[in-house]
Amino acid sequence: MQRVLERRRWFFLQISGRRRIGKTALIQQALQATGIEQTLYIQIPDSDPSGVVAACNGYLETFGIDEQVSSLGGLASLIANLVRRGYVVALDEFQYFHRKKLFDFCSLLQAEVDLLAAEADRVPGGLIVSGSLHTEMTALLEHRDAPLFNRTTDVLELDHLDIASVLEILRRHADASPARLLFLWNLFEGVPKFYRDAYEQDVLGAPRQELLERLFFSSSSPLRNEADNWFLRELRGRYDMVLQYLASHPGCTNADIEAAMAEVSAPGEVRQVGGYLQTLSQRYRMIERRLPIFAARRARSGRYYIRDNFLRAWLSALQRPVSAVAFRPVATLLDQADRQLETVEGYALEDLTAQLYEERSRLGLGDFPLSEHIHGYWDRGDVEIDLVAVNEDEQRIRFGTCKRNADKLVRSVDALVHSANRFLDAYGRFRHWKTELVGVAPEIPDSVRSDLLERGVLAQSLGDLIQDL
Repeated sequence: MQRVLERRRWFFLQISGRRRIGKTALIQQALQATGIEQTLYIQIPDSDPSGVVAACNGYLETFGIDEQVSSLGGLASLIANLVRRGYVVALDEFQYFHRKKLFDFCSLLQAEVDLLAAEADRVPGGLIVSGSLHTEMTALLEHRDAPLFNRTTDVLELDHLDIASVLEILRRHADASPARLLFLWNLFEGVPKFYRDAYEQDVLGAPRQELLERLFFSSSSPLRNEADNWFLRELRGRYDMVLQYLASHPGCTNADIEAAMAEVSAPGEVRQVGGYLQTLSQRYRMIERRLPIFAARRARSGRYYIRDNFLRAWLSALQRPVSAVAFRPVATLLDQADRQLETVEGYALEDLTAQLYEERSRLGLGDFPLSEHIHGYWDRGDVEIDLVAVNEDEQRIRFGTCKRNADKLVRSVDALVHSANRFLDAYGRFRHWKTELVGVAPEIPDSVRSDLLERGVLAQSLGDLIQDL
């Protein structure tokens, strides 16, 4: 982004990423690093044209700009004039211009952008638009029929911090033990804002329940209303029911969801949930449908999961205890939330392990370079494999089982062997490859390691997987 700003010529930059991923902070720090002082930041409200105009005038006054606007057309013209004078203008929550009542602004802005592009070498400023609803940002800027199609000069897609970065935070400000990593990653994944909140509350390295109380259960807790304000405020009724079910039943099928919604529906009420799943998946990107490794894209064996760790932890473990804080002892509610989070961490361990395998392979670390994304495998029978890792170059395939409690690893070996054999029967091209079995847990005692080794299973703790990151 600094390279874009240092050009000192016209640019139109699109920044996308989930809420709280750091889009605004990135803009602020890049502007400071490049010494640009003429700036205007506007957070677009989810409102009608008059509401947007009023909000913009408030920001103009805040940033010391004497001009005011009276319409969306006036806003587009003012942006162009400011950019010609060397301003960098940032429009946050740009996806709200996808709303029907605001969509005309895109055509108005297109006319100004085309003029700016035509005189790019004489325009010292630029425009930044950022947003968190991926589908609507795409529809505004990347769809062929959109007025602003092909107008951006640069695109940044912000993703979560990688695990190495999370470990750097923990090593500096807390502890990077496997238990601490799993606990925080299950809550925060790689969202910088949440780690900063924990740091500022001085609980990044605190005991589990102290961290939960300070961040969620106190009247001034910074994350108490986070999910409702940034994820769920636009969702009502059946959407919320679907998300609640997915949070408590990760990996469920479409039929499972249909059956669950039928149980809570009134007689004669429409029970088709396909539209809800499509909206939650494509528009809000809150859920995803995963397929077993090597399955065809149209396979019916897909399973649904909540994409975001924070949202999953909130819905499955925190929402109800936090909402009951005025009626029950906080200590009781903390125990309840903590126990449920431990259950959720069992599911999170699979995702964390897969990400660690991919990150280590990308960095050239470890004993298993990947040629495929890590996936699980299942069928309609009794086959269930948490992790399938493929190394095409060396013709090695590794099947893994993940348990939050290491004592359960030895008991899961028979099922892993059975499932691996069924997989090899289904995919004959791997029968002559080197087959490896691995058991993963946050920490694995020496006695369990020995038992696994006797059964021909490699033991890998999270400590093993993070030690050289």
